[in-house]
Amino acid sequence: MQRLQAFKYELIPNGEIQRQLRRFVGSCRFVYNRALALQQANHEAGEKFIGYVAMAKHLTAWRNGEETPWLKDAPVHPLQHALKDLDKAYQNFFAKRADFPRFKRKGSGDSFRYPDPKQIKLDPGNSRLFLPKLGWIRYRNSRDVLGELRNVTVSSKGGKWFVSIQTQREVELPATLATTAIGIDLGIARFATLSDGTWMESRNSFKSKQATLAKYQRRMAHKQKFSNNWKKAKANVQKIHTQIANARRDFLHKATTTLSQNHALVFIEDLQVRNMSKSAAGTAENPGKNVAQKSGLNKAILDQGWGEFRRQLDYKMAWKGGMLFTVPPHYTSQECPECHHVAADNRQTQARFVCVKCHYENHADHVGAINVKERRYRLLACGDAALSRSVKQEPAEVSQLSS
Repeated sequence: MQRLQAFKYELIPNGEIQRQLRRFVGSCRFVYNRALALQQANHEAGEKFIGYVAMAKHLTAWRNGEETPWLKDAPVHPLQHALKDLDKAYQNFFAKRADFPRFKRKGSGDSFRYPDPKQIKLDPGNSRLFLPKLGWIRYRNSRDVLGELRNVTVSSKGGKWFVSIQTQREVELPATLATTAIGIDLGIARFATLSDGTWMESRNSFKSKQATLAKYQRRMAHKQKFSNNWKKAKANVQKIHTQIANARRDFLHKATTTLSQNHALVFIEDLQVRNMSKSAAGTAENPGKNVAQKSGLNKAILDQGWGEFRRQLDYKMAWKGGMLFTVPPHYTSQECPECHHVAADNRQTQARFVCVKCHYENHADHVGAINVKERRYRLLACGDAALSRSVKQEPAEVSQLSS
């Protein structure tokens, strides 16, 4: 089995290389934003979308022009890849997988990529890496790079520079594979409840640092913008954000690794996190209701990292020879797993489930996990049409009970 895997390390650049890295990041950001502005102006003029090949010709003109001759100082392949990123963003927008591309700003997602492995040299024995127009750079060699090098991405976060080395290699599936199946119900009070009755505590990495973060954000707000003291305060805020993200990522990696090692089939709800965490503020004409409560709920939802959990679980299950399946989430917490009676009154509180028909009682999250597993089995056995009919019938049953 072919495996694509990235190995991330912290770079140890000297002062001159740090300046070069900042310049290259700025050049890639400039090319991306200028190309996006050109696309928007072209659209307003009624012209067709500019593809990557045509846009690359504009890049050549920018590099050779009198307005931006400094673009020549940056390696050309990362600049071209910035155009490919914009082209991909547009394709995702056209396919309704993402919002309209937005302009990049300094300090947010600063990165650039070397896509040609022939230009890159890796010397793990001396813990150094050679990159075009940068030379040899040392890195913290925390583990071996496995496989054939494909590309290298350099990024900045929290005042530090990192390198992500993507490789490709042939791997064999584990000799002993897991054989069990499990359903998972994701939540806030409990991060994940499994259909076997076990559950995982929520990490709540943002909530645990929220007070400290607010304190440093207030200090930053009291400083004159862009002054040296403001920059120091901003660095402290960024440091806390980095700690929050690292704690969340570490928790998710441990949880997904455990699940992928112990189960061959994993069933989870197909949650639309973006829709679930939309603001309830409304407009001036139609103000929202319970805005403060919904805002707290949105923070709690985003703090769990459900999207990243699903992404990690997807590729780790494939690495272990297992499979991840998604299930429509409709009424999983309102359906009785014993008699399959669906009613909103079945879930009496956030945690307590008592069926109004057969009086089956259990924790609501456990019930949800059981229903996720059973619903996916029905989908595998009967196909999409049978499950679609089942889900569509459930709201009718609820409406009949309430009338």
